[in-house]
Amino acid sequence: MNSTTATVLTSAPSTGIPVVPRPAHPAVEIDWDEAFCSEGANCFRFGLDDAGRAYIGSTLAPGAYVSDSVEALRALICAVKAGAADHLL
Repeated sequence: MNSTTATVLTSAPSTGIPVVPRPAHPAVEIDWDEAFCSEGANCFRFGLDDAGRAYIGSTLAPGAYVSDSVEALRALICAVKAGAADHLL
C-alpha cells in the first residue's frame, strides 16, 4: 500500500482570491491499495486510515477522495453494482 497525507481545497467566494490548499483536519495518513484501472486511464484506489475509515480516490486527483465508514462505502459499492447509478452512464 502507498501512504499519503490528505489535503482539502478551500473554495473562495467570487472575489478573485485564489483557492489555497489547507491540510485536512487533522492530517490523515491513508494507506492506499494498488490502483484499480478499467478502460483507459480511469483508475481508482481504495484505502484505510489508522482509525479504520475507508477511502475511495482517483489517481488523477491524489488529494481528492470520498471517505466514510467501511460499512457505508461497502453499501455504496453494493448499490452501484446493483445498478443504482446506471442512469449516470
